[in-house]
Amino acid sequence: MLPRCLYLRRCFLYVIGFTCFIFVISNFRHISHDATNSFKERLKRPDLSANGGVTSPPQQHALLKSVLQQSNSILPVEEQEMTLAEIMEDVATGDYRVQSRDQPPAPKKADNVDRPWYMKGGVRRPQPVTISRKTGRRVARLWPQEEPGGDRVTNQLMFVPPDNGRKIPNKKILLFNGLGTWGVKAGSEAFKNCPVDSCTITSNRAESMDADAIFFKDHFVHPGHHKPHRQVWALYFLECPYHTQHIKYNDVFNWTATYRRDSDIVAPYERWEYHDWAHTEWTGAPRDFTTNKTHKVAWFVSNCAARNNRLQYAHELAKHIQVDIYGACGRLNCPRSAAEKCFEMLDTKYKFYLAFENSNCKDYITEKFFVNGLGRNVLPIVMGAPPEDYAKSAPRHSYIHVDDFESPKQLAEYLHKLDQDDDLYNSYFKWKGMGEFINTHFFCRVCAMVHDDYPTKSYRDINEWWRGAGVCTSGTWRKSKGWSHNSKVHENIFQ
Repeated sequence: MLPRCLYLRRCFLYVIGFTCFIFVISNFRHISHDATNSFKERLKRPDLSANGGVTSPPQQHALLKSVLQQSNSILPVEEQEMTLAEIMEDVATGDYRVQSRDQPPAPKKADNVDRPWYMKGGVRRPQPVTISRKTGRRVARLWPQEEPGGDRVTNQLMFVPPDNGRKIPNKKILLFNGLGTWGVKAGSEAFKNCPVDSCTITSNRAESMDADAIFFKDHFVHPGHHKPHRQVWALYFLECPYHTQHIKYNDVFNWTATYRRDSDIVAPYERWEYHDWAHTEWTGAPRDFTTNKTHKVAWFVSNCAARNNRLQYAHELAKHIQVDIYGACGRLNCPRSAAEKCFEMLDTKYKFYLAFENSNCKDYITEKFFVNGLGRNVLPIVMGAPPEDYAKSAPRHSYIHVDDFESPKQLAEYLHKLDQDDDLYNSYFKWKGMGEFINTHFFCRVCAMVHDDYPTKSYRDINEWWRGAGVCTSGTWRKSKGWSHNSKVHENIFQ
């Protein structure tokens, strides 16, 4: 029998040994976990370079496996495979991007260089989209049903079809009503510098049977033949339903191209994009937009019989605050020949501008707001589309909607408050410098879309979609929709 001291010593050694074993295993798992996360973090959303980029799933899988084995050789083989499968799934859904090992890390560049190609100074170009292993479909949101409520403009600008190893075929686009109103030339010049440029424009109606897509702008005349398989007929309207043609045919149009966000290819009058969606307000030194401004409200207008009674609203507003109306509908004159000098007054003289559309229709927001209003150092007061449409299309806190108030009198009271509170007035300009109005490159997007594996569809009744119930109203949206005063926007104004 062993002495008691030796027995205790052996037990002590067993405990020490077991504790060390547990510590090693735990530390091994911890290192493995950290290595896995480190590897994932390395791959998280780097931009694919133009040269050396790895885009096809087989290439991605081979590269990931090679890098994983070299970077995280401490991981067991089965855990490497689990990590590989997990990351490949993320790659397929767009959560990760893969860059070639042979491509050196890009040096840190200025912010504007990292911006997409369609922004000022932007150089980042799209790469072919990936294919989802679950659905077998490309991972992109290009069509209304894929992103309800969104305009998908930037998605389309950054879309390149999947790389299947074949040369992208050339697509022919026929502008049925001629080239004049489009401002483009026949041939491929319109697609220069587009991410997808394998397209040609023609206006020769004799080529209608050979075209991949036919666009009818403002006016539809039936080509007189049935559509070949997969040929697209698209209707382009820039004006609102009150001022566009009533179409007599059903099931002829596959696509729509209008300012409406639910169009297949949205063609807005202007498109705002933040440089960084995480920072949407200026945080630098404040700027005073009230300096030397001694007048209240201005409006330039020539159509005195608009359907939405905007002139009557302005006259009622003028009973409670100064409103200077220039043009055929007012007492003041500012000739079109001196338009730029007229609008310069908005920068130097007036605090508010009536950016009133001639019709109250869904998503109908024109240059009256974007150019005459936001393009100047003046606070726009808007009437036209519903409040929620402006919220989607405009920079945050950059305008005042008439439907946020029960009456012109209540609006005037708020304008007086803004006139007396410089800080509150200047808060409406914090968006300036935080983004830009981008070129939406309509024909670049058209070319990209005709190369997509697009769903086959047609509009059963295009008139019902374009001018059906609820699309436009002659009164306020509060009355037509049962919409009530937006208390969240101005709830503390009159306290």
